[in-house]
Amino acid sequence: MLSREIADLLPKLFRQYPFVSVTGPRQSGKTTLCKAVFAALDVSYVSLDALDVRDRAEHDPRGFLRDIGTPAIIDEVQHVPSLFPYLKEFADASGTNGQYVLSGSENFALNEAISESLAGRVAQLRLLPFSLEECRSAGRTDTFSEIAYRGFYPRIVDQQLEPRQALADYFDTYVERDVLRMGGVGDLSAFRQFATLCAGRVGSLLDFTSIGDDVGVSRTTVRNWLTVLERSFIVFLLQPFHANIRKRLVKAPKIYFYDVGLASYLLGIQEAAQIATHPLRGQLFENIVVAEAVKCCWNRGRQPRLSFYRESGGLECDLFYESGHSINAIEVKSGATVVSSWMRTLSCVAATVPAITARTLVYGGDLAQSWSDVEVVPLGGFSAALRRFDTESAVWVS
Repeated sequence: MLSREIADLLPKLFRQYPFVSVTGPRQSGKTTLCKAVFAALDVSYVSLDALDVRDRAEHDPRGFLRDIGTPAIIDEVQHVPSLFPYLKEFADASGTNGQYVLSGSENFALNEAISESLAGRVAQLRLLPFSLEECRSAGRTDTFSEIAYRGFYPRIVDQQLEPRQALADYFDTYVERDVLRMGGVGDLSAFRQFATLCAGRVGSLLDFTSIGDDVGVSRTTVRNWLTVLERSFIVFLLQPFHANIRKRLVKAPKIYFYDVGLASYLLGIQEAAQIATHPLRGQLFENIVVAEAVKCCWNRGRQPRLSFYRESGGLECDLFYESGHSINAIEVKSGATVVSSWMRTLSCVAATVPAITARTLVYGGDLAQSWSDVEVVPLGGFSAALRRFDTESAVWVS
């Protein structure tokens, strides 16, 4: 299995806080990571995915916590939100760090429970599917088309599973287990169509009305279903940049998938070779880059500060990556040949936003280049470029 970037951070934080939470999509490697990191220690493990264990935690929380003892890993803890006050009670009574690792695959529910009951006591980590950097460190040299088709889910990468079948199984399981449990989705067929339409709009401004019209549901339903996808770490929204500048900026967010392979599956792509001529090739390339920026932040224990820039007049930049008071303006192009117009766009945006101190172009070629003050990097060099710009290191504590 590929090594994970946060593997060293997890035990360090466990020594500093009573709780560490590790959230992320199903099959992103949370359980494997937690067990591997604490394999040498006497740490108990329980999963609230198991109905009998869940029932005990719900109906006898004090007995449940007394029996598992500490230190302990509690997996899929979002299933029993009523457990959190008792976790706080036990942790406060002990008064020591390194008591519980809380793992979960539902975004908002776990964060809400943490903020209500464990504020100031927990360091929050997020484990997403493999990053480009993690793959590169393991010696993988996959092409863009291979990456876009396969994605980054650890089980698919490690076991070299056939992506289309594995992703079909993943999505079907997700619909059956998570969507039905969350509620609010009465028509699973329409929901699948909705998810497919979201894949077709990767990297585009989100238009609730347009999607609703295409699926045949209301704008309100689209908003609710989008929340379901966000809660399960299927998609995320990139918000537009806003600052005190005299420009009319768009207000709608863009939509991206945490895993590009799942987007490709929903688009009906049958094999990696189809990516090269697919009409959404550029958007899939952009999705990989934006998701990598998200992973780069979370793998360092930091909440991402990312946005995009677009004026109503047309000037735009794909990604703003903020570190401290500085911004790296990042333009993404899937083409393999650098053209000067790409540089002019970055120059115009930099002239408008004074906080921009670095400019990066990520393109579909193979070689790193330097054009004046723009760093030009291939897809495989993007993570290293971010690290050269970003010297901050902070952990998100609730």
